[in-house]
Amino acid sequence: MPEATPMRTRGLSVPTGAEAVRGILLILGAYLVITGADVAVKWALPEVGVAVSMIARGAVGALAVLAITRGHGIAPGNVRLLTIRGLLHCCVSAIWYWAWLSGMALVDSYAIAAAAPLLMTLFAIPMLGEQVGWRRWTSTLAGCAGVLFMLQPGGDLWRFETPFLLVAVVAMAVTRIWTRMLSATDTPASIAFWLMVAHVPVGLALLPAFPAPAAIPGPPVILALVFFGVANAIAHILFARAFALAPVSALAPYEYSPLLIGGILGFLIWAEVPAWTTVGGAVIVIIAGLYNLHRERVRRAAERARA
Repeated sequence: MPEATPMRTRGLSVPTGAEAVRGILLILGAYLVITGADVAVKWALPEVGVAVSMIARGAVGALAVLAITRGHGIAPGNVRLLTIRGLLHCCVSAIWYWAWLSGMALVDSYAIAAAAPLLMTLFAIPMLGEQVGWRRWTSTLAGCAGVLFMLQPGGDLWRFETPFLLVAVVAMAVTRIWTRMLSATDTPASIAFWLMVAHVPVGLALLPAFPAPAAIPGPPVILALVFFGVANAIAHILFARAFALAPVSALAPYEYSPLLIGGILGFLIWAEVPAWTTVGGAVIVIIAGLYNLHRERVRRAAERARA
């Protein structure tokens, strides 16, 4: 039975196989960049705290978007959705930074985030009207099984921060869907810029709970924060473009890619060694993601044959 073709989503065009593959390549690049940004902020957090990290991300990131785009295309289209998405995304960021500051390993937090793809695939059906074929459902469910294997109760991933991160993952999945929806009204520059801007007031509001350091951080920490902001700007421009090109169900499995990248970087920088259950589950979810890439290539080849 052939895989179902995504139907026309609300206000969005149906992507071709070639566009979907381009979207996948863009989102893989975005995850590579954003993982580097996460490493930078995790390293800086003990020196500056959650609130200052949020402010730095917003201020530097917004300036970076302006520099990259030369100010073109940043005018907001759907102001209401940009605002709601930005505030929700800021809450997700704050929870993640708090978890890292509390000592959670980078790879463990990414393992918890691996629950997002199934949620994104599920939410895209009522929110975007996307149809998901049985092959992609099968691979997504296989990825979910890998996540459940990693998150088994009583396992190494269960910490005080874990339930909060799971709530943040649900919110993160919703913001990914909204990124796809915003692509009908806003440019990637607009989506990235206003997200960065939202982090400044939220970071300022968090200062009473997470006070700024008494002394100005040293040059290495400042450089890490600058890289953190610039990398976020680049990554979110790529995210916005990817979700404009490809359906959520095709991009969702690539939420798994930071597992591999973050695992390697976490080991090299902090000597973090994930539990065997995390490694085993990661293997399952990565295979599921690779299968989805294969399905997009098959669709692209079929389109060429019909042309």
